[in-house]
Amino acid sequence: MTDISGQIALVTGANRGLGAEFVSALLERGAAKVYAAVRTPETLEADDPRVVPIRLDVTDAASIRAAAEQASDVTLLVNNAGIAVNQSLVSGDLDEIHREFDTNFWGPVLMTRAFAPVIVANGGGGIVNMHSALSWLAVGSYSATKAALWSASNSARVELHPQGVQVVGVHVGWVDTEMAAHTDDAKVPTAQVVAEAFDTLEAGGAEAIVGDTARHVKSKLDQDVRVLYPQLG
Repeated sequence: MTDISGQIALVTGANRGLGAEFVSALLERGAAKVYAAVRTPETLEADDPRVVPIRLDVTDAASIRAAAEQASDVTLLVNNAGIAVNQSLVSGDLDEIHREFDTNFWGPVLMTRAFAPVIVANGGGGIVNMHSALSWLAVGSYSATKAALWSASNSARVELHPQGVQVVGVHVGWVDTEMAAHTDDAKVPTAQVVAEAFDTLEAGGAEAIVGDTARHVKSKLDQDVRVLYPQLG
């Protein structure tokens, strides 16, 4: 159980969409400081003195190490940064797939490796990882990155629990952000995603299953794989 009030948080991809919503909600819930991590912090306007822009590229190990040194007081990490290149794993652009894995999988893994010791040294806290309903329902390269992150979160949760670090994974379908602008399907508001993620964190939970799509897919996981993929029937 991690009470957000008084926490010192770092949010990746903090300049727009879900990232900006995470920063706003942390302030509303009483966080003492929020590092807003972006590639170009000079472009980030912060109206609240508790917000500290910090330079970070989650695909660059040296950048991550530098951020961990600068933000050595962090107690709560939100791994939000992500991209979608939507490539076929069989025939798609392999360079693009590598870029997607570097951002969506290796980014959070390297951030966890860098910041988990920081959080432990500061007395414990939490890590929130943005998964997806597509962690369980595969439709290409993006799904593969999120499935890998889901597994990594589960492993990190077990490893870090004895050290006082809570790991929360957030599964959701389409979210009302720029990444989902191309679809007319129903979208979950960013405020709902963040609220349920932090409610789960503060309640001591392990996963936030947000919205109808994520709940529906989750409900099918104990059935034959052909239920998830009717085209195989």
